[in-house]
Amino acid sequence: MKRLESIQRIKETGSSAWDILIIGGGATGLGIAMDAASRGYKTLLLEQADFAKGTSSRSTKLVHGGVRYLAQGDIALVREALYERGLLLANAPHLAHNQQFIIPHYSWWQGPFYTIGLKIYDILSGKLSLGKSHHIGKKAVKERLPNIQASGLKGGIVYHDGQFDDARLAVNVAQTAAAYGAVLLNYCKVIALDKVNGKITGVAAEDLETGEQFDIQAKAVINATGVFVDEVLQMDNPTAPNMVRPSQGVHLVLDSDFLDSSSAIMIPKTSDGRVLFAVPWHNKVLLGTTDTPLNEHSLEPVALESEINFILHTAAQYLTRTPTRKDVKSVFAGLRPLAAPQKNTGSTKEISRSHKLMVAESGLITITGGKWTTFRRMAQDTVDLAITQVQLTPVPCKTKDLRIHGYQPKSTEYAPLDVYGSEAISIRGFVMRKPEMGKQLHPAFPYIKAQVIWAVEHEMAHTVEDVLARRLRALFLDAAAAMEMAPEVAALMATINGKDSQWQQEQVKTFREMARHYLLSPEKQTQSLEVPA
Repeated sequence: MKRLESIQRIKETGSSAWDILIIGGGATGLGIAMDAASRGYKTLLLEQADFAKGTSSRSTKLVHGGVRYLAQGDIALVREALYERGLLLANAPHLAHNQQFIIPHYSWWQGPFYTIGLKIYDILSGKLSLGKSHHIGKKAVKERLPNIQASGLKGGIVYHDGQFDDARLAVNVAQTAAAYGAVLLNYCKVIALDKVNGKITGVAAEDLETGEQFDIQAKAVINATGVFVDEVLQMDNPTAPNMVRPSQGVHLVLDSDFLDSSSAIMIPKTSDGRVLFAVPWHNKVLLGTTDTPLNEHSLEPVALESEINFILHTAAQYLTRTPTRKDVKSVFAGLRPLAAPQKNTGSTKEISRSHKLMVAESGLITITGGKWTTFRRMAQDTVDLAITQVQLTPVPCKTKDLRIHGYQPKSTEYAPLDVYGSEAISIRGFVMRKPEMGKQLHPAFPYIKAQVIWAVEHEMAHTVEDVLARRLRALFLDAAAAMEMAPEVAALMATINGKDSQWQQEQVKTFREMARHYLLSPEKQTQSLEVPA
């Protein structure tokens, strides 16, 4: 994947129509590109920022059926998600793996209650089960979770779900699509929809780096822009009602010794009815998440003080070591593109997590809702609909057993380059040829210079943020350390791309200004433990 080559292919196509044009480069859009290209359709994807810049890089890093959806009685969604969970772990073992969770319980009735519920979860997963759930006693819980609060502890329920690296998966899905002939371009914004007799025939797009504009013809145009779907819908029809009600999820990242376990904790019902996770991830602990309805959305959502306080306060009730603001290495917020309810009740519990498809009078296809776990099925449904809408030659979906780029069974011993799967050998080979590229970028991370080069030359990383936030995960793991890494990353990128010192300075300044939102200010530590309604 090279940005200049993508632009050249768009120019070479000229007035010829693409079979499928996708607006949006998050999980859904990238999944559609992979599905469409693997069926042999001429496919183009345009993303206004970087791939997975928004929601798709800010998840809880879980590939799961959704235990709470089971409690809400949404059996169909849970069954679908569990099936897709199994497929993803089989198709991308270098990025997704089996994660053990423990639900600690502090009253006797919770033991049988959650055990029975999770047995249903096991049954719904069928042949793709990751392991049977079972009850364990207090002693066993303490052995597996040495930092769990022991006072009043009765026991725990063990169950299994999937864990993954979301932004890395997005990159690999993009590479898979490209391998099948799709053209993908980041930092290219759709600015208008072209129509003839009221029917969409393509789009006008602008390269946000150069300002160059393109008129692109397409048989099917798909709106897969997540929380931005309403903007595209209203570009098509200014009177179109909003389809999405965004919900914000916030996560805090701590050092691994707060959990000191390879098992994750799942609190199924907190003081205000939410679910809270404490999950080991890249040698840190991820705490989250919140579920706060919002009326606005942006590419860089900011955690509310009430959300931060809620997570810290709730975690303190279950961990022997109380986390404080100064312990937080990074805080990040993501927006879920939930299908809007007909009545505004202010509660996200009434908003469907299932995906929804619609076709406008103009022929614009829009998909919204869903989650990372079901991205493959969402893509399949969308391409199937596009085939019928624009009379493409029908080709069956091929992604159920399609190996994601980098496919390689994960080794039993973790190595820093494991997330690259089969490409790790190429990076190691590069370091052998140029030993200076094996130099560590920062003492807080195992990342090396070669990974920056690889991100630019093979993964379409365009900015320092692209590298430190999504190709490497430094910003999400330790924001302060990521800010310190920025100058060296900018210098490496400038060498490859022929950029001058002014570009480097601007990149470092822009990244550091953005990264400050991932840090917590200690002076706000005394604020009241107010939780959002």
